[in-house]
Amino acid sequence: MPEALPDAPELRQSAAVFAALGDETRLRLVAALCAGGAMSIAQLTAGSAMTRQAVTKHLQVLAQAGLVHDSRAGRERLWQFEPGQLEAARRSLEAIGRQWEFALGKLKMAVEGEH
Repeated sequence: MPEALPDAPELRQSAAVFAALGDETRLRLVAALCAGGAMSIAQLTAGSAMTRQAVTKHLQVLAQAGLVHDSRAGRERLWQFEPGQLEAARRSLEAIGRQWEFALGKLKMAVEGEH
């Protein structure tokens, strides 16, 4: 018997995480924050053609999904990756994967039983 899927609120939050990460720019921002720790908008836009306003909008989407948070450091705003929601989304995806494997196993047994 497969394990139960995560509850509706957890799946809803996981969907928000996957939607936020579905954009290449946001995925790059998360990767940069994972590699570099807390970073300012200026640091995140360095060497990029993106404007500070565009990066800020992407960071706000990531923040709404619970993937990043910001804090003040003097006049700067520093953004930092928050792994908790990504970990919860990973667990949801793994639970769905296990259910899929269980369903495939049942199908295989049914098909092999017919021969």
